[in-house]
Amino acid sequence: MLVGLPLPFRISPSLSLVSSSVVFVPPHPLIKHWVSVLRNEETPSPIFKSAMAELGRLLMYEASRDCLPTISGEIQSPMGVASVEFIDPRQPVAIVPILRAGLALVEHASSIFPATSTYHLGICRNEETLQPHIYLNKLPVKFPEGSRVFVVDPMLATGGTIVAALDLLKERGVDSKQIKVIAAVAAPPALQKLNEKFPGLHVYAGTLDPIVNDKGFIIPGLGDAGDRSFGT
Repeated sequence: MLVGLPLPFRISPSLSLVSSSVVFVPPHPLIKHWVSVLRNEETPSPIFKSAMAELGRLLMYEASRDCLPTISGEIQSPMGVASVEFIDPRQPVAIVPILRAGLALVEHASSIFPATSTYHLGICRNEETLQPHIYLNKLPVKFPEGSRVFVVDPMLATGGTIVAALDLLKERGVDSKQIKVIAAVAAPPALQKLNEKFPGLHVYAGTLDPIVNDKGFIIPGLGDAGDRSFGT
């Protein structure tokens, strides 16, 4: 059985907060390039993992446009005094990669953000029921007020894994509008669940695919992102 659903959410380049979820697919040729490399079944594991990292870098860059706190001041340049603006290192971005494949997509986070805190979350999917199972949780008991959280899950297929992750964040005081979801590929079943449960959430995806099959894989997708990233 193939599952394809209409899109009930907005797909928009707008970054304004809205009551429903917003799915943003950046129209950048490099993003299209790396998605194409990932789709190719002949791409070897080391190149696949590298492509995931490059795609993640671009998506995190796009997702951070409107949410990084800054501090202003003046510095002395070699030629005179200049007004400057820095990212405030006192408010690190919280990065939550969902293991395993999330590790590949988030690899370059520290090269983008001047300050990050990384909290690993291990969630696997029962291959028969497609229900999520949490086997590792390194989230803090409570996130600081106003935290900016990037949840990195390469494949948004049925939505079980990402919903389980966001439920854990919600229990720890994080509002949907504080979260950016980063994904290589997203499909309608997952996006519909996110739209219904987490209003105001922003999702940044490399591409959108229309179908999820009865085994929970996105079609055409790019296969098992974890296995292909780590050669297993």
